[in-house]
Amino acid sequence: MTDLHDHDRGLAFDLPNLLNRRRMLTLMAGASLATLVGCGSGSDKSASATTTSTPAANGQTTTAPPADGTCETIPQETAGPYPGDGSNGPDILSQSGVVRSDIRSSIGSANGVAEGVPLTINLTVLDNGSNCAAYRGAAVYLWQCDREARYSMYSRGAENENYLRGMQVADANGKVTFKSIFPAAYSGRYPHIHFEVYPNLEAATSGSGEVATSQLALPEDACKLVYATEGYSASVQNLARTSLQGDMVFRDSYQQQLAKVTGSVAAGFIAELTVGV
Repeated sequence: MTDLHDHDRGLAFDLPNLLNRRRMLTLMAGASLATLVGCGSGSDKSASATTTSTPAANGQTTTAPPADGTCETIPQETAGPYPGDGSNGPDILSQSGVVRSDIRSSIGSANGVAEGVPLTINLTVLDNGSNCAAYRGAAVYLWQCDREARYSMYSRGAENENYLRGMQVADANGKVTFKSIFPAAYSGRYPHIHFEVYPNLEAATSGSGEVATSQLALPEDACKLVYATEGYSASVQNLARTSLQGDMVFRDSYQQQLAKVTGSVAAGFIAELTVGV
């Protein structure tokens, strides 16, 4: 298996290995070194901006911005060593079939399927440049590890697969939905899911011009329920050795990245997060 303990080790690991990443130039130009590593804004506000739904003229429902026209920007985080976006080896973004909601199976010539407790991921993307209106047309690329803590396209035993990676385009409400499985907890990291937000599908499929790179955290109580099931045994001890407060990515400010999770092992879970960009 790939050395997963190297994942997201922070600046000392990412700079020499990921120096060619486009986001390094972007973040260094306007942020402090702490922000580059993936530290949050330091805010203690809630994870989701308050929104309301109103009927549009065409009959569709649109998401209205917060009353004061402001929302918090999702903290920028490292993409880690396994992005699969072409910036560090393999590139799935230009492959046919990458735009999909169900990311549990591989695409193209690969045919593997990631098994585990079902997890639906609902993200709502808001545009800070437009008074936090729904960011219609934004493209979200999402990826995560599997039940065995492997990242497809990189990890031993999954290097020829590309499951648990996919892209969706935000609808009129700024919403994207992914059908996935609950990720494992591996040594050195709290359970998480990666994502990048691009202004549109064209930018996303070319792997350039992302407006946000961040990570979603999963609540500990849901993790414990899942890790008590078959196939997740290694995650039990790994979860016990870490926490949101101590995680190298989330420890400074995780409130905006902690998803609201509902559901059960039998029925599957739903994770929801509002993403201001």
